[in-house]
Amino acid sequence: MMENGICAVPGVYVGHAQDERALTGCTVCLFPAGAVAGVDVRGSAPGTRETDLLSPVNLVERVHAIVLAGGSAFGLDAAGGVMQYLAEQGIGFATGAAMVPIVPAAVLYDLAIGDGTVRPDAAMGYAAAVRASRDVVEGNVGAGTGATVGKVLGMDKAMKGGLGTAAAAIPWPEGPLIVGALVAVNALGDIRDPSTGRILAGPRINGRIADSVALLPQALAGGAAGFPGQNTTIGIVATNARLNKAQATKVAQMAQDGLARTIYPAHTMLDGDTVFAVSAGEVEAPVDLVGALAAQVTAEAIVRAVTKAESAGGLPAWRDIAAP
Repeated sequence: MMENGICAVPGVYVGHAQDERALTGCTVCLFPAGAVAGVDVRGSAPGTRETDLLSPVNLVERVHAIVLAGGSAFGLDAAGGVMQYLAEQGIGFATGAAMVPIVPAAVLYDLAIGDGTVRPDAAMGYAAAVRASRDVVEGNVGAGTGATVGKVLGMDKAMKGGLGTAAAAIPWPEGPLIVGALVAVNALGDIRDPSTGRILAGPRINGRIADSVALLPQALAGGAAGFPGQNTTIGIVATNARLNKAQATKVAQMAQDGLARTIYPAHTMLDGDTVFAVSAGEVEAPVDLVGALAAQVTAEAIVRAVTKAESAGGLPAWRDIAAP
């Protein structure tokens, strides 16, 4: 894995802000020069902002930031603070009367841990944007601060999720082709290492981590799995490949395979799984190659999200109960 995760892609900056007492936060990816973007929404309970704008048939070609936040739908307010910061820097879509920053966003539900009355807002989004740099901190930070996984039997049996990042580069005629991912993991299901199939984090029964899929009939019949939107894994894939909006959308679709390789089950009616894909470079490369790498680094970022997480809100993390 490359150092700096998603920030291995030139032109990408990441900042976090969080409330460690309330266990919520937001993460912003900044693209000061603008970047072509697409999105793919697979979960059936999403919370998003400006995703329609990313359709290949719509006008605006480039975004200037993407926000991932906790707080459920309340957390979408964080994007306003990022817009304010970018506007102060003179960054945005030229409308003639003003520069309007384009800032799509997606949120996850973390209101059931910490203090649910505190949610990411414009001030928190602004703070995350100010802190954006080329270094990425992982674990209980930003949008991963209140993330949890393995909630198929309810929150009392869950484990701590978090935020992770990963990147890969391969030799290419025009220079290295780089693809990176940043993911906040807050899934209904359990998280597995795709190289071994081992469950890393999930519902706990008698001190052991259980199989969420095997428990699903019992959970859904008894209502333990909660209500739609209480979960959600959200992420961003970035590349130095040159893509148009249709190609970026395809890469976002392929990146979702990284969720399917690591989260069991993924894309449920109770999740709002959303992945953005961003083109921030000029390397000519086949979209299928970029998409294949996107799925790989997304899976790696998800594994890192749970292995870098720390216990919080009374829930243990992988590092607390991992078997030798």
